[in-house]
Amino acid sequence: MLIQFANRSCSILVATDVAARGLDIDQLEAVINVDITPDSEVHVHRIGRTGRVDQAGWALSLVSSNQKGRVANIVKALGVEVEWQPLSELQAAGDAGKPLLPPMATLLILGGRKEKLRPGDVLGALTGEAGFGKEQIGKINVTDTSTYVAVERGIAQDALRKLSAGTIKGKKVKVHLLSDVFS
Repeated sequence: MLIQFANRSCSILVATDVAARGLDIDQLEAVINVDITPDSEVHVHRIGRTGRVDQAGWALSLVSSNQKGRVANIVKALGVEVEWQPLSELQAAGDAGKPLLPPMATLLILGGRKEKLRPGDVLGALTGEAGFGKEQIGKINVTDTSTYVAVERGIAQDALRKLSAGTIKGKKVKVHLLSDVFS
């Protein structure tokens, strides 16, 4: 799931504080806290996953009235302003009620470093014989035994079909489309 989230083929990731401290995801648009930690340093690590390196991002916290003291401690420690809004007043933007579909889909190729696969081999197979543009291909993660490649959602089925019918480095490969959990 972390690879799918990093590939932008999963829109939502629910994580504990332990996982949130170790995640390094580019272009994370928002972090939503469902509880307020008593430790302001932990809070900084949670919200520090968004808005990195001069990028914009949202850090939202759902706060009950008995947690407002914790928020005051965090505000004091960080020297930031807090904007309060009752949950009942928040309105969905855009296509409310429609599924939140990510822009990418992830293909799983059974084969990795042990089979001497490299990201360039996969990119070459997709942009060469398969005929896709390099801008339609996202992150490519190669592990010892598997390779994960993000492709634009609209070409996922076609990319699956073409990779399954073709070869990478002259070898047939098995390819699967990792399905969306929420679609």
